[in-house]
Amino acid sequence: MNTKSKLQGLPDALRERVRATAREHFNISLEQISAEVPPRTELGDLAFPVAFELAKRIKQATGQKSNPRAIAEELRAALEREAGVSRVEVAGAGYLNVFYNRPAALAGIALGSDEEDRASTTEDQSRAPQHEHDKLIVEHTNINPNKAAHIGHLRNAVLGDAFVRILRARGETVEVDNYIDNTGVQVADVVVGFVHLERMTLEDVRRMDASLPPERPFDYYCWDLYARVGLFYRHGNAEAKEDPELLKLRVETLHALEAGDNPTAELADYVATRVVECHLKTMLRLGIEYDLLPRESDILKLGFWQRAFERLKETDAIRFETEGRNAGCWVLPTEMHTGNDEHEADKIIVRSNGTVTYAGKDIAYQLWKLGKLGLDFNYKPFHTYEDGHTVWVTTSDASEDSQTSKRSHFGGGRIVYNVIDTRQSYTQDVVQKGTAAIAADVSSEASVHLSYEVVALSPAACEELGLELSAEDRARPHVEMSGRRGLGVKADDLLNTIEANALREVEARHAELSGDEKRKTAHTIAVGALRYFLLKWTRNSIIAFDFKEALSFEGETGPYCQYAAVRANSIFRKLDDATLRAAREFVAGATDVAGVEPDAEGSAIASDAAASRATEIGRVLEGEAGDELWSLVTLAGRLDEAIAQAAAQAEPAHLAKFVFQLARAFNLFYHRHRIIVEEDAARRAVLINIAAHVRDHLTRGLSTLGIDVPEKM
Repeated sequence: MNTKSKLQGLPDALRERVRATAREHFNISLEQISAEVPPRTELGDLAFPVAFELAKRIKQATGQKSNPRAIAEELRAALEREAGVSRVEVAGAGYLNVFYNRPAALAGIALGSDEEDRASTTEDQSRAPQHEHDKLIVEHTNINPNKAAHIGHLRNAVLGDAFVRILRARGETVEVDNYIDNTGVQVADVVVGFVHLERMTLEDVRRMDASLPPERPFDYYCWDLYARVGLFYRHGNAEAKEDPELLKLRVETLHALEAGDNPTAELADYVATRVVECHLKTMLRLGIEYDLLPRESDILKLGFWQRAFERLKETDAIRFETEGRNAGCWVLPTEMHTGNDEHEADKIIVRSNGTVTYAGKDIAYQLWKLGKLGLDFNYKPFHTYEDGHTVWVTTSDASEDSQTSKRSHFGGGRIVYNVIDTRQSYTQDVVQKGTAAIAADVSSEASVHLSYEVVALSPAACEELGLELSAEDRARPHVEMSGRRGLGVKADDLLNTIEANALREVEARHAELSGDEKRKTAHTIAVGALRYFLLKWTRNSIIAFDFKEALSFEGETGPYCQYAAVRANSIFRKLDDATLRAAREFVAGATDVAGVEPDAEGSAIASDAAASRATEIGRVLEGEAGDELWSLVTLAGRLDEAIAQAAAQAEPAHLAKFVFQLARAFNLFYHRHRIIVEEDAARRAVLINIAAHVRDHLTRGLSTLGIDVPEKM
């Protein structure tokens, strides 16, 4: 439903009216005009403190003092001429409290609420119209392609995906990148496992992979192998130090991976590719898709790093150390010293053994993302999703390049958002400093680190997942994951468990559904529960995931919000088309008297009929009961405001909180008003239009969070 021009667009129209009046009456140009939403509906729908700002500006310009209340009186008269405004009151020392014409606003909502418009609000907004020259890039997930994804990766991916949806809901062009570190230490260790522990060649690995059962796919196999390699380096003792002689196998493998075109690199490429395929399947269970998979191996082979390395040296951003513990390394000098040895290592760009660090390669990659490197990848399709969207992967082989004029250009973003946990904050600062040294014309705001805290599990969740806990761990409020301690949870295992729990709930509530319908409903509820749980906390909060809490149908949860939307849908399933059409036409019939343009499909309604309907609508919306209804209308109308706030602050939690507030308000409305049996025609028409308005905004808010609404709960 496209209601912004009728209700949500009114604040912008009022701001413009204030701006024009300030120029005309006071010769003052106002750029930003703040507005506030009063705490209670009876105090108005919008409040402007602009009279105080104007008084200050007038004194600065003329030296004369002006009474803010007198200024507010002049602005009041102008604002009351705006269509859709009922009245304006001057409060206190000069606040302007604006009261909307409720019948006018509701008529505007009804005019935009035909079925075609309603469908447009619930569609996935992830493919909004694109404007290539003003693109944003969001890089998220970035799982090392050496084993199955774990619960921590889910927070990264869900956070990144929700932020992408929020930006696209704002009309932004967004490219979604998922960086594949296929030449890093983690992949090298799995290759060491296959070669030196399993004694397998590439063909052996292929045959083994083809024989794996569905319940233990390739990324699960690599998960176990990676753990075995960690013990191998320590001679079987998880608490011992790594044997330097055995670690030489890792270094040799890393060199082979970076060099490429050798059997070790071919094996690593197979491992990484297969694991990435598994990761895409895992993330698709949560509705997460990507546009591009940039591979680290291509950054090296195509000379990205070499180009960045030379420019870092040319600008004296890095220096070669000849003595001390960093002797033989290329280091990025920085004042960002914390006294932490690990952070000191982060300053190293090239190690003494010649291998490039993560920070070094990421500087080259960041320059490409900002369009400042002067080099580009070759591209080929990697996977096409069922919805027809294709995710591409980079390649260093020009003969494999499949780019066409129909495919948009990758990279070259105006702003780049990197979703990486807080533990990488220092490294991200190093990368930003190195990037700025080369691309001095790029604003520091062009590189944004979307940091987030770790995900832990409640002791109850650990036990449900079969993790053995010590008495000390069971007494903790949450248990952090630790691979060395054997406390690790695969993402798919977590998803399987939450879906199984949801299925038991669905079976208890809806025994009449078929098996497929039960599983589909359980999946939708489970995904909504998990996504909402991971998004409702601010990014700097440590999350302790708990199955019971996430799946609860009460409180601030995904299922609670979904349930509100399901209830709204149930209302409209019970109303026939004739009733819905009559309700829409009744409220829309108040158009010309309410200051809203007539329906584009026909002529203006006679003034006496419109006035009569406006009076009836006004009767329903007056008094304490009317204030309650109107509060729900205006709350739903602030969806775009919540999306804008979430985008500006890169904090999806703002939108999640808003969706919960709207769901809670609608549930109160649902319990207090029986639309189906309402006998007062005017009241019934108003209630139906309000319910439709809230349903559309609640569904759109959930969709922007990546949460679907099941048919039943």
